[in-house]
Amino acid sequence: MAKPDHMEDKDAAEEGKEKSLDFIRTVIAQDNETGKHAGRVATRFPPEPNGYLHIGHAKSICLNFGIAREQEKGTCNLRFDDTNPAKEDVEYVDSIMEDVRWMGFKWDELHYASDYFERLYEFAVELIKARKAYVCDLSPEEVRAYRGTLKEPGKNSPYRDRSPEENLDLFTRMRAGEFADGSRVLRAKIDMAAPNLILRDPTLYRIRRAHHHRTGDAWLIYPMYDFTHCLSDSLEGITHSICTLEFENNRALYDWVLDNVSAPCHPQQLEFARLNLTYTVLSKRKLIQLVENGLVNGWDDPRMPTISGLRRRGYSAGAVRNFCEKIGVAKRASTVDMALLEFCVREDLNETAPRVMGVLNPLKVVITNYPEGESEELDCPLHPTDPSVGGRALPFSGELYIEQEDFMEDPPKKFFRLSPGKEVRLRYAYFITCTDVIKDENGQVTELRCTYDPATKGGDAPDGRKVKATLHWVSAPHACTAEVRLYEHLFTVENPNDVEEGKEFTDYINPNSLQILRDCKVEPLLANAAPGYQCQFERMGYFCVDSVNPETGTVVFNRTVTLRDQWTKIQKTQPAPKSQPKQDNKPKKNKGN
Repeated sequence: MAKPDHMEDKDAAEEGKEKSLDFIRTVIAQDNETGKHAGRVATRFPPEPNGYLHIGHAKSICLNFGIAREQEKGTCNLRFDDTNPAKEDVEYVDSIMEDVRWMGFKWDELHYASDYFERLYEFAVELIKARKAYVCDLSPEEVRAYRGTLKEPGKNSPYRDRSPEENLDLFTRMRAGEFADGSRVLRAKIDMAAPNLILRDPTLYRIRRAHHHRTGDAWLIYPMYDFTHCLSDSLEGITHSICTLEFENNRALYDWVLDNVSAPCHPQQLEFARLNLTYTVLSKRKLIQLVENGLVNGWDDPRMPTISGLRRRGYSAGAVRNFCEKIGVAKRASTVDMALLEFCVREDLNETAPRVMGVLNPLKVVITNYPEGESEELDCPLHPTDPSVGGRALPFSGELYIEQEDFMEDPPKKFFRLSPGKEVRLRYAYFITCTDVIKDENGQVTELRCTYDPATKGGDAPDGRKVKATLHWVSAPHACTAEVRLYEHLFTVENPNDVEEGKEFTDYINPNSLQILRDCKVEPLLANAAPGYQCQFERMGYFCVDSVNPETGTVVFNRTVTLRDQWTKIQKTQPAPKSQPKQDNKPKKNKGN
């Protein structure tokens, strides 16, 4: 018998089995031991197609598909909960499928809640005939008023005791479109005094005239999530219905529905804590607000926590999966530091990303004793620890670009980079010494004059002398101009969900979350880099090609994540000299270089 598609990576699954089990996997292991489902484990990932998936959904994807991957008889379906056509779109359906594939998973079966609309209607009729559901004419405001509070029981609707025949007639006419939107709903008849407010005669169906992306205008009534969710699970033979903790109270309704209709099976609902991440919001309502109000440039803006935004920024699927594994699965809600996600990205890219030269804020350097008009090619590796990646020829000439921040005319004590009279190493090339500083009429440094030591080719001095800094650079005649987009956290506070009184979460948007640099210089290797190409600009961070400007041919890079920055720590401990303009802090060389 052929294995399901998601069983392809069995080595990873076997490794996972050796680790301690989280509480959900413990339940599944116990079920397997007792033969509860004959060794079968069926999960599903059931997103609503009303927005793009975010990093929180990635955790659920890894959990549901991961559990199925680990089981000998495991399956995982992708099912779209498309019961609210007013907010759904095919664009979201397509993006969700793309994100699941990008995460490295394949579904066994693809379903839509709309596949079951006729069956769900029949289940509702069952409840009506059994006197366990009724058509209610109360307005939404009246329904809320009748529900009561946590301390006070609710009141029965005056329509609660309609006969099954009258309810069935009204429900049939609701489907036929005889009544206006919002004028009537179908409610479960449970207990208006139940301590769990979810059980106080919840709505099962509502009238909504909206064009559905799959069923068109065939339906004028749509089932509610809690009714749809559990019955869809049952119809698909799901064994373990895994959802986030906010649905814990809904489990009682989930069980009630399945116990009171002729459902083919009764899946077990298990809840885990959803992901909360610092410096971002994961509420779909808030993400939609960011997009619709133009506060970001679409769902795939690299500042967004959406999977498509992370992908465009240069995050790898492996890094996201590793992050989800590290944070684990728990019952208690907590907030994960964004730094952990960035660590996982660095850890992954440090192993895979080729090293190249890119200068973000160029400063011209002229080597006065280098043969005028000549150049040479230096043989350089593309990765410091993986020779299989190969190498490239890096052009060197007497005119170079270095970072503006790598030079100070009047440096503080622990500044080891270039300054007048100081010698530094150029990565893969030579030692150079600054001999002269050229300024414009405003006193701004425009060019440095330096000399080089031909005996130090390759970056080492034969006489054994040492320098304390190594700079990255590009040859000016060979350099390609690039646009680079630098990203920071989208919000200035760790928890933008916890706002001060009188403020909105949007008041905390970071005005410096995007900085665009349009005159960056990169080595010629990158001139034809395709979108999605990932690399490390040595000493500067990890970058990903976002696009190529069709008019100018300029390559546009997104900064994925910075490197470790030791200089920033030093710089914070001492004030900059008064004569020196404030320098931008840029990351220094990381351990992988």
